[in-house]
Amino acid sequence: MGYTKTEFGTMDDGRKVYRYTLTNENGVSASFTDLGGVWLTMVVPDREGKMADVVLGYDTVDMLLHGSGHLGEPVGRYANRIGGARFTLNGKTYELAKNSAGVNNLHSGPDFYRDRVWDTEVEEAGLGTVIRFSLFSPDGDQGYPGNANVTVSYTLTPDNSLKLDYHMVCDADTIANFTNHAYFNLAGHDSGCAMDQKVWMDADYFTVTDDNSIPTGELVPVKGTPMDFTVMKPLSQDIGADYKPLIQGGGYDHNWCFNHKQGEMSLCAKAVDEASGRVMEVYTDLPGVQLYTANNLKPSYIAKGGVSYNARDGYCFETQNYPDAVNKENFPSPVVKAGEEYQTTTIYKFSVL
Repeated sequence: MGYTKTEFGTMDDGRKVYRYTLTNENGVSASFTDLGGVWLTMVVPDREGKMADVVLGYDTVDMLLHGSGHLGEPVGRYANRIGGARFTLNGKTYELAKNSAGVNNLHSGPDFYRDRVWDTEVEEAGLGTVIRFSLFSPDGDQGYPGNANVTVSYTLTPDNSLKLDYHMVCDADTIANFTNHAYFNLAGHDSGCAMDQKVWMDADYFTVTDDNSIPTGELVPVKGTPMDFTVMKPLSQDIGADYKPLIQGGGYDHNWCFNHKQGEMSLCAKAVDEASGRVMEVYTDLPGVQLYTANNLKPSYIAKGGVSYNARDGYCFETQNYPDAVNKENFPSPVVKAGEEYQTTTIYKFSVL
């Protein structure tokens, strides 16, 4: 029960970086670092009680700063892609870095939040110990307007859920879309390909994209396509289908539109590893999710425990607003008014069959 704090490493400028590990009464644990507020580990039991770490990740400062894939990162100020790396708000156009396909912005990079040491608070709350990472993002940071105070909180609860709360207040009108880029493999982070694991999503539509992964604005029904996860199926079942969106993405890398009412906390997705019996349920109040099957992971950078990750060794459920929503009038608005609270919650709940 409670938490431990240990030294994780040192930044080039000498600042110490720390690891915080939460443990509940069931022996389930999750660890994080104040470098980027990154989610490092999630250790949960299988049906026999055998524990394994089910999130892919890094275990040194150097890996976090230079490794690829955004493993376990909280992503902001705007996750996913913004077409043309620009948007207009209140009649003013804001230019962002073009770090995707040479024309678009991805995950608000390249000046990522993962490269910054966040302030940390630890608090005992009703559901368990809360680790709260906070960051001040000044006006113009990453190209966005307004001085923003950002908080990402993690709570490990007695029912083996990890609750992620995102909060932001800005002194000017701005846009926001926060997510966590954790990669899951319910057989264990070091177990290899995860595509035999089964997925269900409560989503009847997805946002089709152009060749650079920018939504066209059209919501396409999943029924009768390889994008249909309304009945649970292995990720491998249709991932190689001769279907344009899958060819464009090199696998699944798309936004699904949840059926629930935006702002309403609901069970929206589920993953199962039948071999181990591990189950993960995803609850969120956000309108969409990027299911990404790690199509671009490469073993060129060694990860935690000396493991090399290959493409499709995990998958992401990046709960989110729709990509490029600021440039699509028919998408849920990502605009946050000056002084208003941006607040969303996503829960990853672990259990066994």
